[in-house]
Amino acid sequence: MKVVLVNRFFHPDLAPTGLLAADVAFDLAARGREVHVVTSRQRYDNAAAALPAEETIRGVQVHRVWTTRFGRAGIAGRALDYASFYFSATWKLFSLLREGDVVVAKTDPPLISACALIAARLRGAKLVNWLEDVFPEVARRVGMRLGPLGAAAKWLRNASVRGARANVVLGARMEKEVARLVPGARLEVIPDWSDGEAIRPLPFNTGKFVVGYSGNFGRAHEWETVVRAIALLRPEPDVLFSFTGGGHHFHRVANLPNVTRRDYVPRERLSESLSASHVHLVTLLPQLEGLIMPSKLFGVMAAGRPVLFVGDPDGEVARVLRAHRCGLCVAAGDAQGLAKAILHLTAHREECREMGMRARAAFEAHYDKPVGLRRWRALLEEIAGT
Repeated sequence: MKVVLVNRFFHPDLAPTGLLAADVAFDLAARGREVHVVTSRQRYDNAAAALPAEETIRGVQVHRVWTTRFGRAGIAGRALDYASFYFSATWKLFSLLREGDVVVAKTDPPLISACALIAARLRGAKLVNWLEDVFPEVARRVGMRLGPLGAAAKWLRNASVRGARANVVLGARMEKEVARLVPGARLEVIPDWSDGEAIRPLPFNTGKFVVGYSGNFGRAHEWETVVRAIALLRPEPDVLFSFTGGGHHFHRVANLPNVTRRDYVPRERLSESLSASHVHLVTLLPQLEGLIMPSKLFGVMAAGRPVLFVGDPDGEVARVLRAHRCGLCVAAGDAQGLAKAILHLTAHREECREMGMRARAAFEAHYDKPVGLRRWRALLEEIAGT
């Protein structure tokens, strides 16, 4: 079995999509499979980075193609980065793929699956889509006006989903949404994961009650409720908010008086970083349920910390928290409810600790890296054998 993964970022970059792709690639290579990765030379947080064009990492042959390097600062520059990656990645895929190979296309950039389908069809390879989000619906529901480009993007997306041997989605809500958008497509649910060996629970601190947020705070995340709750809790001397990461909305919450902030931390320090908080916020705009699944949930669970989810009370994260009794859910817009939940946990730290223990137990059973990798191996071996 020869597998080719395509995604704009890859190890050693810290972009979540690249980290997950690296887990699958390294696992397959360690088991004797021939594995290639088509990616860019950029880093997620440094468009000017110049990673090697060709190298072998832990048995995986990495091909970093040329792209423009405008980065994430502006929409026009990002569009050019995408366009150049589409062209270069398609050309590289065409040169790499042979009959019977399996190509796994992620969703960074959006619609790279359409390029992968073209290359796969021309070379007799088999396409598997790994849907970390559902474009163009995500863009539309956060207010972007796509016009005729949106209709073209939807047509290309649907063609690539129908043309794939399988499409991996992240949860039941996403499975239902994609089934509605593209009837008849083969869908497989494989949740994202975190590394339970790298991230392990550390003791709760005994000082102020710390409410954490770790990762990207982008356009998909519900932030108004959080900002208002932070303001309501400003007079509370025992409550502190700690934000780690970045993103479109990050500065709006990270610059408030009762908030400490820091940049993304290296992967090897995630246990320490995540365990510094008693509870973690996870947020998602309700209109994006079924289109995105916040992967930060699994790192928090690995660290043995409960989750405060702000979004749709019937969303995917909310369902996980209720099923395993490892967090609390607050509807988007209910700042009073969020502040009340934080004060409750501040006054009942033993309850918080018990929820964290249940989070770790659920993580080990369902969302640890070995669990996800077993599911991916089984799927790819099936596809390769058909």
